[in-house]
Amino acid sequence: MKKTSPSLVLVEGDTNGVLATALAAVKLGILVGHVEAGLRSFDLRMPEEHNRRLTDHISAYLFAPTTTAENNLKKENVWGRIYLTGNTVIDAVYQYLPIAEKKSKIMHNIPFEKFILATTHRAENIDNFIVLKNFVEAFIESPIPVVYPLHPRAKKRLRQYGLYSKVKKSKNIRILQPLGYLDFLVLMKRCEMIVTDSGGIQEEATAPCIRKPVLVIRLSTERLEAVKAGFAEVIGVEKREILDAIKRNMGKAEKLPQHHLTEMETPQKISLK
Repeated sequence: MKKTSPSLVLVEGDTNGVLATALAAVKLGILVGHVEAGLRSFDLRMPEEHNRRLTDHISAYLFAPTTTAENNLKKENVWGRIYLTGNTVIDAVYQYLPIAEKKSKIMHNIPFEKFILATTHRAENIDNFIVLKNFVEAFIESPIPVVYPLHPRAKKRLRQYGLYSKVKKSKNIRILQPLGYLDFLVLMKRCEMIVTDSGGIQEEATAPCIRKPVLVIRLSTERLEAVKAGFAEVIGVEKREILDAIKRNMGKAEKLPQHHLTEMETPQKISLK
């Protein structure tokens, strides 16, 4: 930042890197713009909740994807200017899914005709032996086979807790290495449903070209709009809850809304002057 002297630093999301970048910019007297501002889980166990709240309160420009996010920022009396922009994640899905379907060969690695797409990566889940064990047992016993792209942190914990061999030996689970965006888009398009503790996937699943039910294996979510619209269901982290939710949501994709979460929003024309 010192070398380039930007007039504005844009950060997107809620990672540790987002907060670190925003803080560095503010300390150097550089304005910060936060893309995906205003998301709230109201769950302070989550590092991401700390990051997004602090970043929002030091940003000069706040780009909210939905009216719910916009209202969260107004309630907190943030100092920066708020803009309702629509969702950049949805924009990316529209732009890249056609490319993904032409280029990706990922389905050659999937031995199942029908499958669940599962991801796990959040610290509050996979750093907890009991929770991770629940996930493993639920995936092994799932009535639909599970395709499981394995996050490096999850793989490390599975090995540490002695669970990795159970996952690898199960004929009901197909482990994949971490995937690029195009391959992952194709898996979302082809799966029956998604079981995840991710945030962004809850948004991507609402795109009309994806349109899949998402079972959120967490105790809370910052994507409340996805829950209200019927795409996402927060099901907790217990094995029985996960299995019951899978059975309950079989065949649900056909009944989901036809529009995505921000289709009915009216994005504002943005001027940063």
